[in-house]
Amino acid sequence: MNEQISVAQNYINKVVDLGFDYGPKLIGAIIVLILGLWVIKLATKMAGKSLQKAKLDQSLVSFMMSLTNVLLKILLFITVMGMVGIQMTSFIAILGAAGLAVGMALSGTLQNFAGGVIVLVFKPFKVGDFIEAQGFSGTVKEISIFTTHLNTVDKKLIVIPNGPLSTASLTNFSAEPLRRVDWKFAVAYRDNMDDFKKAINDFIAEDNRILKEPASFMGLSELGDSSVSLVVRAWVNNSDYWDVHFEMNEKVYTLLKSNKLSVPAPQMIVQLQEKK
Repeated sequence: MNEQISVAQNYINKVVDLGFDYGPKLIGAIIVLILGLWVIKLATKMAGKSLQKAKLDQSLVSFMMSLTNVLLKILLFITVMGMVGIQMTSFIAILGAAGLAVGMALSGTLQNFAGGVIVLVFKPFKVGDFIEAQGFSGTVKEISIFTTHLNTVDKKLIVIPNGPLSTASLTNFSAEPLRRVDWKFAVAYRDNMDDFKKAINDFIAEDNRILKEPASFMGLSELGDSSVSLVVRAWVNNSDYWDVHFEMNEKVYTLLKSNKLSVPAPQMIVQLQEKK
């Protein structure tokens, strides 16, 4: 009986010793954990407000806030574990090795992630812009962290990874408010070039969508085998580009069919020589 009491007393003494040794550390760790979570919440909100004041894309703001929150909580967790007395060196080494392995396995995904951040920060295009990239063209529907979604003119959905999209060349047709419309018309040699130019000038003058400044331009670009090539350039608002382009083609076609001008056709002159 006395032996059992002695064993129990030893256990009680050990528990008391552990309480004195680790109790203050545990209480301190709990206090640091509570205060740390409060500070992280406050820091995340402040970071979000700063990013919104910088007028960054809302998708980027949400992502950066969540990323900051996670990283700060990981650091807080490591700090609290160290205060309790748990050796974190091995844990950090294992965590680093696991992170390296995951990073190598998901290298393509990480490239797309980095590309998404670059696109959201530097904004080479935005939602609603019409772009051409990676062999595709369409209107930007959505920019996510890993991919960008395009809607083509025939209503197809194209998903492009952000990695190559952020490192390769692309054309943004919506970046500037104005856009130049280019036409190339063939005029037969037997027709009067001045009459054709006058008709084009009349078409340009009567179309209010074609801007006076910058001024329109017309010039001969090529003397072909059966016709002369006339280049016409005019400036319009970006939203009017295709309407003006197609309507001018239709007007010129109507002009040619009205018998005022002829439609040039390929010609070949063959000379036959008699044998002597």
